[in-house]
Amino acid sequence: MKFQDKVVLVTGGGSGIGRAVALGFAQEGATVVVAARRREPLDQTVKLIEAAQGRATALTADVTRPAEVAGLVSEIVRRHGRLDIAVNNAGVFTMGQVADIDEADWSHTLDVNVTGVFLSMKHEIAAMREGGGGVIVNVASQIGAHKRIPGLGAYAASKAAVAALTRTAALEYIREGIRINAVSPGPHDTPMSMRPGETLSDRDDRMKAQLPIGRVGTLEEITASVLWLASDDAGFAVGHDLVVDGGSTA
Repeated sequence: MKFQDKVVLVTGGGSGIGRAVALGFAQEGATVVVAARRREPLDQTVKLIEAAQGRATALTADVTRPAEVAGLVSEIVRRHGRLDIAVNNAGVFTMGQVADIDEADWSHTLDVNVTGVFLSMKHEIAAMREGGGGVIVNVASQIGAHKRIPGLGAYAASKAAVAALTRTAALEYIREGIRINAVSPGPHDTPMSMRPGETLSDRDDRMKAQLPIGRVGTLEEITASVLWLASDDAGFAVGHDLVVDGGSTA
């Protein structure tokens, strides 16, 4: 129970990696708050955690709206007295070659993936300062700082920015007891790993050829990586970008 009595926020906690990470923290004793724009998926995450005898609540917030992010963190502190750990996972995936990307899609991608992380950290750091310290893990991607793929320019730019922002903030706040790192997943067993019209079998065959490890990552594997970065076991890891991609960028 490495996170016994810790208060943990997971943005984008209604599905995929966010849901898996929330479940992982709860299984290790944390009180988990999951946040996203839509309530229904969050409620399902809470039900799964409670069914496993964990503790969780759901709060809706749009990470691109400063007032909603401020209200989210304030409500966590009001309910639980502090915020110990935050995983900034909310994000969107945008496709299109650079000259063909719609300006609105470009802006939305950066708003969610970059500004959303900035606003989340801004208010999380303020709360952690008041509480005497904490840990932040930002979810970046293998695509961006580590790898570029044609047709994913907006997504790559946004996730590279997350990596740079993470490392800068890590240097700024470590002396105040706030440890900040990033995790950069490769393809994992989520809908984002699927191409339009693909079956699971199609995807798995494609990954056998594309990835050195020959498969997508499991949600348990990426959860373990996030939990390690958030734990005292990673106490000397500051400003690190942990790439978990099956060897894709080795």
